[in-house]
Amino acid sequence: MRIDVVTIFPEILEGPLRGSLLGKAIDAGTVDVRVHDLRAFATDRHRQVDDEPYGGGPGMVIKPEPVFAAVRSLGEAPGRVLLMSPAGRRLDQSFVRELASEPRLVIVAGRYEGVDERVVEGLPAEEVSIGDYVLSGGELPALVLIEAVTRLLPGVIGREESHEHDSFGDGGTLDHPHYTRPAEFRGLGVPEVLLSGNHAEIQRWRRDAALEKTRRNRPDLLERPSE
Repeated sequence: MRIDVVTIFPEILEGPLRGSLLGKAIDAGTVDVRVHDLRAFATDRHRQVDDEPYGGGPGMVIKPEPVFAAVRSLGEAPGRVLLMSPAGRRLDQSFVRELASEPRLVIVAGRYEGVDERVVEGLPAEEVSIGDYVLSGGELPALVLIEAVTRLLPGVIGREESHEHDSFGDGGTLDHPHYTRPAEFRGLGVPEVLLSGNHAEIQRWRRDAALEKTRRNRPDLLERPSE
């Protein structure tokens, strides 16, 4: 998979793209992530990519021209174009699986008060949100999306069956609680069933514990219709 990111702050992405499983996937060639500086596509000597909003109001708006130029520079069919925005479709695990099946993605990281709506209408670009809150820009949401999508690609995670037990996986619940050594810590013990060696009982406990954790932390997941 190839992922292109368009941003005015490429340096925000540099460190995270070099670390952990994502960095290993990039080094192995499993995913090709390329970061493009939006200011390189500005047309004036000041490399201005924003302007005041029509109709008045606070803040600045990313201009359409440099965004169009940046995306068009990636080829006639650069891939599915995503604009990170709190006004977009919520990124959930189902959406992540959908995006992981794409050969190419282009992610535009907005800034300031937002991006000119003609980017959404004209490219076209799909608006994507990572949650109901507002950040200063789309770079961190872009990294969240890249991390979520990349870990689903074959070969990125050592044991791919781990995906089946993730929160929001096929069961639609949160993941079950996890424990490791020591068996007792500050008076808190590991559930006896996990020490029993009875795999059928362990699986039953994990299903029940996942359901209970979902009821406690995210009851809304249990109210959703199954996919």
